[in-house]
Amino acid sequence: MPNDPSNPLIIQGDRSVLLDVHAPRAGDARAALIPFAELEKSPEHLHTYRITPLSLWNAASAGFTPDGIASVLDDFARFPVPTGVNRWILETMSRFGKIRMVPGLSHEVGLDTPTAGDTSSGREEEFLELIIDSPMIYRELAASRHMAKYLVPMNGQDFRFRLAVLNRGTVKQELLKLGWPVKDEAPLRDGEPLEINLPDSCRSGAPLVIRDYQNEAAAALIGNRGPGTGFGTIVLPCGAGKTVVGMKIMALLKTSTLILTTNVAAVHQWMAELIDKTDLDPANIGEYTGETKEVKPVTVATYQILTWRATKDGIFPHFRIFRERAWGLIIYDEVHLLPAPVFRVTAELQTIRRVGLTATLVREDGCEGDVFSLVGPKRYDVPWKDLEGQGWIATARCTEIRVELASEKEIEYAVSNQREKYRIASENPAKTPVVQALLKKHAEDSKLVIGQYVAQLEEVARQLNSPIITGKTPNAERDRIYGAFRSGEIKTIVVSRVANFAIDLPDASVAIQISGTFGSRQEEAQRLGRILRPKEKDSHFYTIVTSRTVEEEFASNRQKFLAEQGYEYTIVRWEEDNAEIIGSTEENCL
Repeated sequence: MPNDPSNPLIIQGDRSVLLDVHAPRAGDARAALIPFAELEKSPEHLHTYRITPLSLWNAASAGFTPDGIASVLDDFARFPVPTGVNRWILETMSRFGKIRMVPGLSHEVGLDTPTAGDTSSGREEEFLELIIDSPMIYRELAASRHMAKYLVPMNGQDFRFRLAVLNRGTVKQELLKLGWPVKDEAPLRDGEPLEINLPDSCRSGAPLVIRDYQNEAAAALIGNRGPGTGFGTIVLPCGAGKTVVGMKIMALLKTSTLILTTNVAAVHQWMAELIDKTDLDPANIGEYTGETKEVKPVTVATYQILTWRATKDGIFPHFRIFRERAWGLIIYDEVHLLPAPVFRVTAELQTIRRVGLTATLVREDGCEGDVFSLVGPKRYDVPWKDLEGQGWIATARCTEIRVELASEKEIEYAVSNQREKYRIASENPAKTPVVQALLKKHAEDSKLVIGQYVAQLEEVARQLNSPIITGKTPNAERDRIYGAFRSGEIKTIVVSRVANFAIDLPDASVAIQISGTFGSRQEEAQRLGRILRPKEKDSHFYTIVTSRTVEEEFASNRQKFLAEQGYEYTIVRWEEDNAEIIGSTEENCL
């Protein structure tokens, strides 16, 4: 019943939405909000969502309407919805679809008009068209000197521009910046066929069970295979099986696939998963890295090799991989890390089906809009705590341990600039006894000691007599250490940022963070994700921070991510004379 005091939602004039998780209809309200609102905070009692232009355009691309969203808000609202909110939603969503991108008219080039998905000619159209449904918007774009580089008015055609196929992605990027999201209705090509299936059992002998949310995520990306479908972003927590979602999409599309990921270890992990969980012949799976360069029907490459060039202003020679086969699908693993140079070529690849996989759409460079334009809108999302509640990811206990700055570092810290202060605080040698105490406390668990600075990590690894993995570690040695860790032969490894992304260490249950990248929420999400594979006991995520320093200030931004996802974040003080993690709780960040 609308405006019932037991209803779960409180909608505010600033377009934020509070969800009372204890209200009777909270579960239904959460499911109804996910398509058009972004989860900002999810602590214990009240979750905060925000309705943004990007979230509304994501919803519009999936077929939601302003009336439908207004109905949801009204149905679940505890108090009357502010009138300005519905008015703003209507105006914002109405911008989506005002500009449509379609195939070029055949009479301009003497071709038969192609239908959606028709690739019988074996070639792409030479140009596309923008159809503008408003004279005002048309005049705005026609007067733009910047857009004149890409858009050519079509004589005799009202409110239309012509653009080169090559500029398909760039035009979408630029128009989004102007507040005009493009409804892309130009067809996608199918690519060369490839038979690929997911059998009931893995080659390792374990049963292969595709979870409901993994099937839903894949189906949301594929859609009805008509115009406007087949591209987008899927947001799932680390440990929730995004790789399986990618393989499910491959099995549905049955086409040659290029998979881009963060590092060589992740390439090898993808290849191992494909061999284990699909019926692909291993001979049809290729590795394209700095060590091996083979292009097969399924090719797994690193972002690093793609963005390599001999000189700062030189060409990117490995971009040719995008054109060496008629790819039918591109998977951007950890899409929130998609490097800017790859955005450039991604803008050219708008005729190929594509999916971005990520645990968080937060980008430290603020390029969320580029992901929307070039990879595609968010097609599927599920809150971390929902999957934890269902047992699909581990329950995690998050603790920040504050230590004093080592006395021998106090003067150096006092006379340093801000950046140097951060590093001195991060590398505080007083952190080492805390690490040793935590390792003793969790002696039987598989543990990761994670940090930012290689010199610090090397010293910690030496004192702990533990193997270390950094950017300098040869890939063969990395694979050996990861393998020993997975088998239980090694209980503790020290790792740098190279282990933040796309590494599957299913038995890791303790992570000890001794330094990080300033206040990166993105990094916090990835490091927590290393210990979220489901297991019988709780996981523990520790962050060691130097008290009363700039590191403490940056830590507050990182811990915000954990609190927003609903994780209890306890802050305790390390007592130097005690070998246990003790001290009164200073704060509980819920």
